[in-house]
Amino acid sequence: MTASEADELRRAVRDFLKSASSSARVRELMETDDGVDRAVWAQMATELGLHGIVIPEQYGGAGAGMAEQAVVFEEMGSALLCAPFFSTIALAAQAILCSGDPAAMADYLPTFADGSATATLILNGRLEAWDPRAVTLTARTEATGYRISGDADLVLDGRTADVLLAAARTTAGISLFAVAADADGLTREPLVTLDRTRKVARIRFDDVAARLIGIDGEAAHGLATTSDLAIIALAAEQVGAAQRCLDMAVDYAKERIQFGRAIGSFQAIKHRCADMLVLVEGARSAAVHAADCAGGDGLPTAAAVAKLTCSEAFLQVALDSMRIHGGIGFTWEHDAHLYVRRAKASELILGDPDHHIQRLAALVTSSSHHPEGRS
Repeated sequence: MTASEADELRRAVRDFLKSASSSARVRELMETDDGVDRAVWAQMATELGLHGIVIPEQYGGAGAGMAEQAVVFEEMGSALLCAPFFSTIALAAQAILCSGDPAAMADYLPTFADGSATATLILNGRLEAWDPRAVTLTARTEATGYRISGDADLVLDGRTADVLLAAARTTAGISLFAVAADADGLTREPLVTLDRTRKVARIRFDDVAARLIGIDGEAAHGLATTSDLAIIALAAEQVGAAQRCLDMAVDYAKERIQFGRAIGSFQAIKHRCADMLVLVEGARSAAVHAADCAGGDGLPTAAAVAKLTCSEAFLQVALDSMRIHGGIGFTWEHDAHLYVRRAKASELILGDPDHHIQRLAALVTSSSHHPEGRS
């Protein structure tokens, strides 16, 4: 993707979200049970083609790469889009792609690309970093197929997803399954969380019929890759939201008059805005590099760096933006606190900074013991 193509894509998504995900609309949707405007969802899929960017052309998508998808997620993060886009596209669609199951790709991906179905992915039931040892759902075989049992306490868009993909443990190992939303024995309970712009649910599987995706016992590698690709999308979201926080802070600093001067002329405010800019640009570099590493051997390291860098940058910039706004920034009526809530919640999804610091240490140590891993 050339720079001009990226700019054109960015402008198209930004212009669309200006009205589709305005502050007023975000506040309306986050108070609803579903948290999505179905008309906007359909427009995103059919008119803009956003759902199918990384889905292969044979399944109704554009067959583009993570670089293009990262641009979309950056703009969605900036606008705090209320929609199951991350869960459907970054998690579920990638999990099916990484499974290598031709039948599953043919059955599910076209419905994700055209917006007719939403989905989510349960890695460990807690929205935490991928770890096969943390998989608690179990699946058993019977004459007609598989059945899943167990609880998943925190599932993104779990209440509204048409398809629930879940990692579960079988006698053969970690496997991936698909469960229909209307399956018998499935219980979905909506939860109220810190970030109301993302819907979360508690899911219970009581011997629920499930379809095996891929090969029984061999899903761990594909799910690890899915997690890293989802981290890249989340990092791009964080960059977009952090940039919006910086822009809001700078605009306010130019307009807010105190002691006869715009507060942006005060040295303390100048320094704080400069520090915010450094954080945003550093996070953007990490996210862009991670997107470029998608599909390569450096993906795990790049994803860990991006999640660590973008999580810390977004949270700090969101807090600084709130502080620059002064008292109004701490009120429910101002959007600053919405970004702080999103920043804290996003920091914890798929592994917090401490986890990824430890992960990087393990990756570097492992690499240093192999000649091909040395620079």
